[in-house]
Amino acid sequence: MTIVTDPPKESFRLGMLIYDSRYRSLTIQAVALIGFMLLAAWLISNAAQNLAALGKPIGFDYLADPAGYDINQRLIEYTSRSTHLRAAFVGLLNTLLVAVLGCALATVLGVIIGVLRLSRNWIVSRLMAIYVEAFRNVPVLLWIVFFMAVLIETLPSPRAFRGDDPTASMLLNDTVAITNRGVYIPEPLFTRSLGDISVFGAFGISIDLLVLLAVLAAGLWAAHRVAVRADAIQEATGDRPTTWWQRLLLIVGPVLVTLIALGFHLGYSELKGFNFQGGIHLRNSLIALWLALSLYTAAFIAEIVRSGILAVSHGQTEAAYALGLSPNRTMNLVILPQAMRVIIPPLISQYLNLTKNSSLAIAVGYMDITGTLGGITMNQTGRELESVLLLMLVYLAISLSISAVMNWYNNRVKLVER
Repeated sequence: MTIVTDPPKESFRLGMLIYDSRYRSLTIQAVALIGFMLLAAWLISNAAQNLAALGKPIGFDYLADPAGYDINQRLIEYTSRSTHLRAAFVGLLNTLLVAVLGCALATVLGVIIGVLRLSRNWIVSRLMAIYVEAFRNVPVLLWIVFFMAVLIETLPSPRAFRGDDPTASMLLNDTVAITNRGVYIPEPLFTRSLGDISVFGAFGISIDLLVLLAVLAAGLWAAHRVAVRADAIQEATGDRPTTWWQRLLLIVGPVLVTLIALGFHLGYSELKGFNFQGGIHLRNSLIALWLALSLYTAAFIAEIVRSGILAVSHGQTEAAYALGLSPNRTMNLVILPQAMRVIIPPLISQYLNLTKNSSLAIAVGYMDITGTLGGITMNQTGRELESVLLLMLVYLAISLSISAVMNWYNNRVKLVER
């Protein structure tokens, strides 16, 4: 009888870290990581010693000093006596405002233009091609300056609304004024306001806004549950109940009740002296930056959408037509849902590019975080290293947040393979 035994396992030796292919790659990566960390530590230590020798030790206490400058466009209360930290927060909110508005408008325009580029109408497809090529091949900074110049030179001044210019008149029942200094729109006000809440002892956030956001989030969740229940009924019976009015009521109803409870009303702009007073003032710098970034990024998104649609097999379209679906229904129900799996990954890069391109806002005087923390604050305090590091961390956090949200959505829509 022959007894088969397993060969004895080879014991681990230090030489295997270099000569054994199973461990060599890990050894090289570990050595490279240690070397990189040592280099980074040396650079930081050397910079700290040099700054200390110049009488500028690294520290962030300057953020508590009064800023001493004004910010023309802001979403929260701010004065020149506020701290540099609050000025940086105001700039951050301005950056996020442009990024959110820009991504939303660029997505809508990009999808529409991308679909129209595939239109069978020769004129429509050629016009969309001209738009894409024009915006893609001109630097975005030039588009920002161009839109700013158009807004300043073509729109009437506030003084013209006194009757000097017959073409200057307020819109929407005298509630909106479009001037060369910006757009004035009604301001939401509350007669029974709940006040503000202090965050970290420095940032005041409106409780009314938090309540409205909470009510809206609850309504969206309830509407989502109704849609899930309708999907389950359709899966079980083949018939889908009509639920759009229920979901609309769950979203809009609680918000309207909350607005009435808070005494919601609008405050309008009035021409006083040489300018309008009251309401919300959307400055030309914000509008020019928003339009330029949106239209510029929409050109790239249009090409992404077009390539995503072309990536879907033409047999899917023929099958939809064979089932009696119209071209519009085929695009909405068959083509775009499959194309989204190809569109989402490059779309993330365009959102990141738009957010980072918003740092060009200083060219038209829009005070984003680059203009506040990385501009005036850095020049006034002489804290170049600290300000730049904070600025890099802020943009890194914003970019990682956008990537995390879009990657989560990408995992939701991707194909699940067996």
